[in-house]
Amino acid sequence: MAKVTKRAVLVGCNYPKTQFGLHGCINDVKTIKDAILNFGFKESDINVLTDAPGSSVLPTGANIRDALNRMARNAKAGDVLFFYFSGHGTRIPIFQPGQPFKQDEAIVACDLNLITDVDFRRFVNRLPEGASFTILSDSCHSGGLIEKEKEQFGGEHMTTPVNPNMPKPSKVKAKSLPFDIIHGAIDTAAGILHDAVNIGQKIFGIFGKDVSLKFHPHYVDGLMVLDPLKEDDGILLSGCEANETSYDLVLGNRAFGAFTDAVVNVLNQRMGAGISNRQLMVEAAKILKDNGFDQNPCLYCSDKNTNATFLGVFA
Repeated sequence: MAKVTKRAVLVGCNYPKTQFGLHGCINDVKTIKDAILNFGFKESDINVLTDAPGSSVLPTGANIRDALNRMARNAKAGDVLFFYFSGHGTRIPIFQPGQPFKQDEAIVACDLNLITDVDFRRFVNRLPEGASFTILSDSCHSGGLIEKEKEQFGGEHMTTPVNPNMPKPSKVKAKSLPFDIIHGAIDTAAGILHDAVNIGQKIFGIFGKDVSLKFHPHYVDGLMVLDPLKEDDGILLSGCEANETSYDLVLGNRAFGAFTDAVVNVLNQRMGAGISNRQLMVEAAKILKDNGFDQNPCLYCSDKNTNATFLGVFA
């Protein structure tokens, strides 16, 4: 049997010195890294990008894409690829003549260059057969971050009521950055007045080739078509539904994401044994409810990966 390699890209954005700064995202990356080192990942195969003071490589949109592309280029059949994100999420309003209004999901890099659900779909489509790609995103609106992936578990499956009697954290922030704020920042960077028209052109003009596929002229004009969906090995574990909030909090002297904390608690209990993707979400969801949070973790993947072991066979 060919040797299976496990590779990871871990991203944490606290957005320091901005009005939308968070507190626990860099800590979340450290916590997740420690957890996956116990699940068969080697230090040399883990790429960490944070906006901590002194970071040599910041988690800009371009740098995140570069890290993901390098991981995809090196992937072989059977490899286990993992992308973790803690930071702001957003929803992009999509206006198409003759089509119902919709909003698409994205994560927000430290320079506000978005990585969207379409980008993650294209990434999954590029993988060699037999390689898997798992996203774990602790961000608002993270449900649906892989375009066209099937939802297997979400809020409708949860019957545990929220515990209202838990101690309240000293600081709680939603990990959501409204698209209007991003749009306004783009306008400021472009030196033009706010205009709802041609936002894709403005974003493309600022970030160039590093822009999301969703804002690429060929995609916007309908000239670029995503590969048709088939049974694949894209797996998304999201901190909440697409229309919900994930929380960043400070409790005592500790800053962390509520979803990440719940996931790591479950993984630490299963160290050496492994756990299925679905059961991880079930148990994390219960911890969140017990701790007084109303966010609903979700699992998106193919039918066969619902009960597959999280991050592959334990090694």
